[in-house]
Amino acid sequence: MPIYHKLGEIPRKRHIQFRKPNGDLYYEQLFGTVGFDGMSTNSYHEQRPTQVKEIRKQYSVAPKIAKSNNIQSYKLRGFDVAPQDDFLESRKIVLTNSDCHIVLAAPRKSTTDYFYKNTDSDEVIFIHKGTGKLRTMLGNLDFQYGDYLVVPRGMIYKIDFDTEDNRLFIVESHAPVYTPKQYRNWFGQLLEHSPFCERDIRRPEELETYNEKGDFVVKVKKKDEIFELVYASHPFDVIGYDGFNYPYAFSIHDFEPITGRIHLPPPIHQTFETSAFVICSFVPRLYDYHPLAIPAPYNHSNIDADEVLYYVAGDFMSRNDIKAGNISLHPAGIPHGPHPGAAERSIGKKETLELAVMVDTFKPLMVTEDAMVISDDDYFKSWLDE
Repeated sequence: MPIYHKLGEIPRKRHIQFRKPNGDLYYEQLFGTVGFDGMSTNSYHEQRPTQVKEIRKQYSVAPKIAKSNNIQSYKLRGFDVAPQDDFLESRKIVLTNSDCHIVLAAPRKSTTDYFYKNTDSDEVIFIHKGTGKLRTMLGNLDFQYGDYLVVPRGMIYKIDFDTEDNRLFIVESHAPVYTPKQYRNWFGQLLEHSPFCERDIRRPEELETYNEKGDFVVKVKKKDEIFELVYASHPFDVIGYDGFNYPYAFSIHDFEPITGRIHLPPPIHQTFETSAFVICSFVPRLYDYHPLAIPAPYNHSNIDADEVLYYVAGDFMSRNDIKAGNISLHPAGIPHGPHPGAAERSIGKKETLELAVMVDTFKPLMVTEDAMVISDDDYFKSWLDE
């Protein structure tokens, strides 16, 4: 995150002695990305962060592919994913390529017995249902409906839910997740025409610090496998840190839409970007206001990107028979556009209350076996005239 953040106690300079009240040294860790070229954080620990006592298990969580080369449009009924108690076991990868996993999850329970670290990917966790607290080695973030939680790769965390009714839409990115470059100046500051600004980004303000030794299970994801490691000290032992690499939250409700006299293209909805895909937020907004405007989007050929839309709330005006929790996949290579009657219905309308998250990937997505279980196989025929 290109905003400097400081939390807790740190020394005046990097890489110098920083001592505890008893005279012992705190242990400094550089938590960096992209080698030494990306964003990083310097953290200071009560215990050495390198102490691993045991490696208990290693098992695959790789998705099982049903269609590796796909040109069929699909609708997935996301709320048909059955709730499960465990946070990690509840995560179902429905679409995937070499750059990202697109995941649905309905966890009932908080992570109480273990900590989690994804070394493969940054995670963008969209909260569709549920409230709670994301607890991390670099501080905590409260969350609620509509929040994006951005968790950098390598971040050790737990997640606490207030109830058992939770629905998450998760994107795991093998490339770092950034704010869109078209909305940043060359210093990294969000510009005046950006649909959100630094004030909208919530950074950790609560730092849990435990100076404890014992057996602490950390489940580490690496190359689509889970390793169960036993740490010799509590993973949340950071006394302070500063830098640019930390978890943060952004609410979709704080995204300020950009509108125009005629229909504007999807990049105006862009919220996050990587080198391999973009994430966009469709939020309540005024429709196009040219006297002859057609608010529904024009037909579009996805030549270079697969389009995934996750429907959150409201009546998505360009689609027929779409419900909250549905996912639509419109693959590269064929046109997609408004359903029959949608363009005509949109004429004269002044606003939409729709809420949706879009992911456009620059490589084709594979459809998994978990997706086929909740798929509408006839969705691709829904543009035919009856």
